[in-house]
Amino acid sequence: MLLLALDTATPAVTVALHDGTDVLAESRQVDARRHGELLLPAVDRVLGAAGRKLDEVSEIVVGVGPGPYTGLRVGLVTAATFGAALGVPVHGLCTLDGLAHAAGLTEPFVVATDARRKEVYWARYDGRPSPGHPVTRLTEPAVDRPADLADQVAGVPAVGAGALLYDTVFTGVRREGPEHQSAAALAELAVAKRAAGEELLEPRPLYLRRPDAQVPANYKVVTPK
Repeated sequence: MLLLALDTATPAVTVALHDGTDVLAESRQVDARRHGELLLPAVDRVLGAAGRKLDEVSEIVVGVGPGPYTGLRVGLVTAATFGAALGVPVHGLCTLDGLAHAAGLTEPFVVATDARRKEVYWARYDGRPSPGHPVTRLTEPAVDRPADLADQVAGVPAVGAGALLYDTVFTGVRREGPEHQSAAALAELAVAKRAAGEELLEPRPLYLRRPDAQVPANYKVVTPK
Protein backbone atom coordinates (compact mmCIF):
# COMPACT_ATOMS: atom_id res chain seq x y z
CA MET A 1 0.00 0.00 0.00
CA LEU A 2 1.20 3.50 -0.82
CA LEU A 3 -1.32 6.19 0.06
CA LEU A 4 -0.95 9.71 -1.32
CA ALA A 5 -2.81 12.26 0.81
CA LEU A 6 -3.30 15.92 -0.09
CA ASP A 7 -5.40 18.86 1.05
CA THR A 8 -5.78 22.46 -0.14
CA ALA A 9 -8.95 23.42 1.74
CA THR A 10 -7.07 25.66 4.20
CA PRO A 11 -4.19 28.08 3.57
CA ALA A 12 -1.88 25.07 3.96
CA VAL A 13 -0.87 23.24 0.77
CA THR A 14 -0.07 19.86 2.26
CA VAL A 15 0.93 16.45 0.84
CA ALA A 16 2.00 13.20 2.51
CA LEU A 17 2.83 9.57 1.69
CA HIS A 18 1.76 6.71 3.97
CA ASP A 19 2.66 3.03 3.52
CA GLY A 20 -0.17 1.69 5.70
CA THR A 21 2.02 1.69 8.80
CA ASP A 22 3.90 4.97 8.90
CA VAL A 23 4.05 8.38 7.26
CA LEU A 24 7.02 8.25 4.89
CA ALA A 25 7.23 11.95 4.05
CA GLU A 26 5.20 15.15 4.33
CA SER A 27 5.25 18.66 2.88
CA ARG A 28 3.28 21.64 4.17
CA GLN A 29 3.47 25.24 2.98
CA VAL A 30 1.07 27.92 4.23
CA ASP A 31 0.11 30.32 1.44
CA ALA A 32 -3.57 31.05 0.83
CA ARG A 33 -2.99 32.46 -2.68
CA ARG A 34 -0.67 29.88 -4.30
CA HIS A 35 -2.41 26.50 -3.98
CA GLY A 36 -2.19 25.77 -7.72
CA GLU A 37 1.44 26.83 -7.93
CA LEU A 38 2.64 24.90 -4.88
CA LEU A 39 0.75 21.60 -4.96
CA LEU A 40 2.49 19.66 -7.77
CA PRO A 41 6.01 20.60 -6.62
CA ALA A 42 4.99 19.43 -3.14
CA VAL A 43 3.95 16.05 -4.56
CA ASP A 44 7.31 15.73 -6.33
CA ARG A 45 9.15 16.75 -3.17
CA VAL A 46 7.35 14.20 -1.01
CA LEU A 47 7.90 11.38 -3.50
CA GLY A 48 11.58 12.28 -3.70
CA ALA A 49 11.98 12.42 0.08
CA ALA A 50 10.38 8.98 0.40
CA GLY A 51 12.38 7.52 -2.50
CA ARG A 52 9.20 6.46 -4.27
CA LYS A 53 7.68 7.08 -7.70
CA LEU A 54 4.22 8.32 -8.58
CA ASP A 55 3.31 5.07 -10.35
CA GLU A 56 3.80 3.22 -7.05
CA VAL A 57 0.84 5.05 -5.48
CA SER A 58 -2.05 2.63 -4.92
CA GLU A 59 -4.63 4.98 -3.43
CA ILE A 60 -5.32 8.70 -3.01
CA VAL A 61 -7.08 10.55 -0.19
CA VAL A 62 -8.02 14.21 -0.53
CA GLY A 63 -9.49 16.72 1.89
CA VAL A 64 -12.99 17.67 0.68
CA GLY A 65 -13.37 20.76 2.86
CA PRO A 66 -15.21 22.71 3.94
CA GLY A 67 -13.01 25.42 2.49
CA PRO A 68 -12.95 28.41 0.15
CA TYR A 69 -14.01 27.53 -3.39
CA THR A 70 -10.82 28.10 -5.39
CA GLY A 71 -8.28 26.56 -3.03
CA LEU A 72 -10.46 23.54 -2.34
CA ARG A 73 -10.90 22.74 -6.02
CA VAL A 74 -7.13 22.67 -6.64
CA GLY A 75 -6.71 19.63 -4.41
CA LEU A 76 -9.83 17.85 -5.61
CA VAL A 77 -9.05 18.28 -9.31
CA THR A 78 -5.43 17.21 -8.79
CA ALA A 79 -6.50 14.10 -6.87
CA ALA A 80 -9.04 13.19 -9.55
CA THR A 81 -6.44 13.67 -12.29
CA PHE A 82 -3.87 11.50 -10.54
CA GLY A 83 -6.51 8.85 -9.86
CA ALA A 84 -7.55 8.72 -13.53
CA ALA A 85 -3.96 8.69 -14.81
CA LEU A 86 -2.81 5.98 -12.40
CA GLY A 87 -6.04 3.97 -12.39
CA VAL A 88 -6.25 4.02 -8.58
CA PRO A 89 -9.17 4.85 -6.26
CA VAL A 90 -9.63 8.37 -4.90
CA HIS A 91 -11.37 8.90 -1.56
CA GLY A 92 -12.34 11.96 0.44
CA LEU A 93 -12.13 12.98 4.08
CA CYS A 94 -13.53 16.04 5.80
CA THR A 95 -10.74 18.58 6.27
CA LEU A 96 -11.99 19.40 9.79
CA ASP A 97 -11.66 15.70 10.66
CA GLY A 98 -7.97 15.79 9.70
CA LEU A 99 -7.38 18.72 12.05
CA ALA A 100 -9.33 16.96 14.78
CA HIS A 101 -7.20 13.83 14.35
CA ALA A 102 -4.02 15.90 14.59
CA ALA A 103 -5.27 17.57 17.78
CA GLY A 104 -5.19 14.25 19.64
CA LEU A 105 -7.48 15.52 22.41
CA THR A 106 -9.09 12.99 24.74
CA GLU A 107 -11.96 15.30 25.79
CA PRO A 108 -14.81 16.75 23.68
CA PHE A 109 -13.62 19.71 21.60
CA VAL A 110 -14.26 21.97 18.62
CA VAL A 111 -12.37 22.50 15.36
CA ALA A 112 -12.74 25.85 13.58
CA THR A 113 -11.04 27.10 10.40
CA ASP A 114 -11.15 30.55 8.85
CA ALA A 115 -13.98 30.75 6.30
CA ARG A 116 -13.29 34.41 5.46
CA ARG A 117 -16.22 36.88 5.33
CA LYS A 118 -15.83 37.04 9.15
CA GLU A 119 -17.10 33.44 9.41
CA VAL A 120 -15.69 30.07 10.46
CA TYR A 121 -16.12 26.50 9.31
CA TRP A 122 -16.53 24.36 12.41
CA ALA A 123 -17.68 21.09 13.97
CA ARG A 124 -17.77 19.37 17.37
CA TYR A 125 -15.81 16.19 18.15
CA ASP A 126 -15.61 13.56 20.83
CA GLY A 127 -12.23 12.94 22.44
CA ARG A 128 -10.20 10.01 21.12
CA PRO A 129 -9.98 7.09 23.56
CA SER A 130 -6.57 6.03 22.17
CA PRO A 131 -3.98 7.40 19.68
CA GLY A 132 -4.78 4.83 16.99
CA HIS A 133 -8.54 5.24 17.20
CA PRO A 134 -10.28 7.34 14.50
CA VAL A 135 -11.73 10.65 15.59
CA THR A 136 -15.53 10.88 16.01
CA ARG A 137 -17.35 13.95 14.72
CA LEU A 138 -20.52 14.77 16.69
CA THR A 139 -22.01 17.42 14.37
CA GLU A 140 -22.14 18.11 10.66
CA PRO A 141 -19.65 20.71 9.40
CA ALA A 142 -21.18 24.19 9.41
CA VAL A 143 -20.32 27.78 8.53
CA ASP A 144 -21.32 30.54 10.94
CA ARG A 145 -20.35 33.91 12.32
CA PRO A 146 -18.32 33.41 15.50
CA ALA A 147 -20.61 35.67 17.54
CA ASP A 148 -23.52 33.34 16.80
CA LEU A 149 -21.59 30.43 18.35
CA ALA A 150 -20.56 32.08 21.60
CA ASP A 151 -22.97 30.14 23.82
CA GLN A 152 -22.01 26.82 22.20
CA VAL A 153 -18.21 27.09 22.21
CA ALA A 154 -17.28 29.29 25.16
CA GLY A 155 -14.79 27.43 27.33
CA VAL A 156 -14.84 24.33 25.10
CA PRO A 157 -11.36 23.17 24.02
CA ALA A 158 -10.84 24.35 20.43
CA VAL A 159 -8.17 24.10 17.73
CA GLY A 160 -7.68 25.55 14.27
CA ALA A 161 -7.00 28.91 12.65
CA GLY A 162 -10.62 30.02 13.11
CA ALA A 163 -10.47 29.43 16.84
CA LEU A 164 -7.19 31.33 17.09
CA LEU A 165 -8.53 34.21 15.02
CA TYR A 166 -11.67 34.59 17.15
CA ASP A 167 -10.28 33.69 20.56
CA THR A 168 -12.69 36.05 22.34
CA VAL A 169 -15.44 33.62 21.27
CA PHE A 170 -13.46 30.35 21.32
CA THR A 171 -12.20 31.04 24.82
CA GLY A 172 -10.96 27.46 25.27
CA VAL A 173 -8.62 27.63 22.27
CA ARG A 174 -5.52 25.42 22.51
CA ARG A 175 -2.73 27.53 21.04
CA GLU A 176 -0.40 24.55 20.94
CA GLY A 177 -2.90 22.62 18.79
CA PRO A 178 -2.82 22.37 14.98
CA GLU A 179 -3.61 25.63 13.18
CA HIS A 180 -3.79 24.37 9.59
CA GLN A 181 -4.32 21.02 7.92
CA SER A 182 -1.68 18.30 7.84
CA ALA A 183 -1.80 15.68 5.06
CA ALA A 184 0.10 13.34 7.38
CA ALA A 185 -2.79 13.51 9.87
CA LEU A 186 -5.27 13.04 7.02
CA ALA A 187 -3.43 9.91 5.86
CA GLU A 188 -3.24 8.54 9.41
CA LEU A 189 -6.97 9.13 9.83
CA ALA A 190 -7.74 7.31 6.57
CA VAL A 191 -5.71 4.30 7.70
CA ALA A 192 -7.35 4.35 11.15
CA LYS A 193 -10.83 4.51 9.63
CA ARG A 194 -10.06 1.57 7.36
CA ALA A 195 -8.77 -0.46 10.30
CA ALA A 196 -11.98 0.31 12.20
CA GLY A 197 -14.12 -0.78 9.24
CA GLU A 198 -15.36 2.75 8.49
CA GLU A 199 -16.06 3.99 4.97
CA LEU A 200 -14.32 7.01 3.49
CA LEU A 201 -16.17 9.75 1.60
CA GLU A 202 -16.60 10.33 -2.09
CA PRO A 203 -14.13 12.97 -3.34
CA ARG A 204 -16.77 15.67 -3.70
CA PRO A 205 -16.32 19.25 -2.48
CA LEU A 206 -17.99 20.36 0.72
CA TYR A 207 -18.53 24.07 0.05
CA LEU A 208 -21.36 24.97 2.50
CA ARG A 209 -21.88 28.29 0.70
CA ARG A 210 -21.54 29.98 -2.69
CA PRO A 211 -18.07 30.93 -3.97
CA ASP A 212 -16.59 34.34 -3.15
CA ALA A 213 -16.08 35.17 -6.85
CA GLN A 214 -19.35 35.60 -8.75
CA VAL A 215 -20.44 37.09 -12.06
CA PRO A 216 -21.73 40.64 -11.41
CA ALA A 217 -25.46 41.10 -11.79
CA ASN A 218 -26.71 43.40 -14.57
CA TYR A 219 -23.22 43.91 -15.96
CA LYS A 220 -22.85 45.91 -19.18
CA VAL A 221 -21.97 43.89 -22.28
CA VAL A 222 -19.92 45.81 -24.84
CA THR A 223 -20.07 44.38 -28.37
CA PRO A 224 -19.26 46.00 -31.71
CA LYS A 225 -22.23 47.22 -33.73
